[in-house]
Amino acid sequence: MTRESLDAEIRRCFIAVPELPHAYGPAPGRGHIKQNADDFRVDEILGFEPEGEGPHAWLQIRKRGTNTAWLAGELARLAGVARREVGYAGLKDRAAVTSQWFSVPIEGRAEPDWAAIASPEVELLRVTRHRKKLRRGIQKANRFQIRVQDFQGNRESLLARVQDVVSGGVPNYFGEQRFGRDGGNIASAWGMLVEGKRVRDRQLRGLYLSAARSMLFNRVLAHRVREDSWRRAIPGEALMLDGSHSVFNLVEPDAEIHQRLEGMDVHPTGPMWGSGDAIASGQALALEGSALCGCTAWCEGLDAAGLKHARRALRVPVADLEAAFESPDRLTLAFVLPAGAYATMVLRELVDSIPASSPLSPSGRGPG
Repeated sequence: MTRESLDAEIRRCFIAVPELPHAYGPAPGRGHIKQNADDFRVDEILGFEPEGEGPHAWLQIRKRGTNTAWLAGELARLAGVARREVGYAGLKDRAAVTSQWFSVPIEGRAEPDWAAIASPEVELLRVTRHRKKLRRGIQKANRFQIRVQDFQGNRESLLARVQDVVSGGVPNYFGEQRFGRDGGNIASAWGMLVEGKRVRDRQLRGLYLSAARSMLFNRVLAHRVREDSWRRAIPGEALMLDGSHSVFNLVEPDAEIHQRLEGMDVHPTGPMWGSGDAIASGQALALEGSALCGCTAWCEGLDAAGLKHARRALRVPVADLEAAFESPDRLTLAFVLPAGAYATMVLRELVDSIPASSPLSPSGRGPG
């Protein structure tokens, strides 16, 4: 397949994130983010307290301009364990100030001096113990504080949009990082799923599968946003209980369901493609088929890869959302999102964000 024909196949189903439809119309403001690391802060919320005893040391660490995988490797070196034995719930942005938990097995060996990990970029906040290794995706939520520099726009319109987001949430799109630079993960996924190219690296294979599923989900969600049905139930809807992965099929919406949707108790869902029962039925299933028209090769490739069908909420609630102007051209946004949701999807409903062009970390620790 030529590069031109490959690009055409990708464009048939892939919607680049800047082209995804907004839920509430164009953003009422614009500005720069990440002028420096302090402009983007993320704090991991576990949702439970470590037990205080057990064979695994759990360390809460705040890092600045440093990537998660590099720091996990440093902890492994300090403790004298294999890198794969260090656990963490998720990757945190290098170009930011972030706090997160790590676990390190120490049973049968002397506990290291964890303070040795400290540096201008790394601050040890807390050390405790737990019975189990920290697993990916186990955290409940993340708290964000984002400063927008050089804000341009109408302040009243911005504050009104904040209220829209508080009451209605935002579309639960996957962000650009899922698809790689210039959509590179999608091109690699096509080669693996459709052209039959072998990918021996297990991590890369998982990355490409996730990119393909996320692309199809975003396409369905974009269709629902255009129809203004992304936060309301239609006949045959597969609804997800808020804060869980529990899904049930709704044959016909009623007044109770409409009330629960308004209260953010349940959310419509879209497909994370794979074989098996789609859960959605009737009009909702037909709508998904219409949204994915022309994407048959992708769907068949994911079926053949052995993935099972799953669902993801089309809407994500934005908790504790606050907007404050430190000065006429400096805006600070603070909010909490459940694990798996993207802060950039909140930002794009409020501010057209223009990333800073200069690198953040003078230390250069870890790849970007």
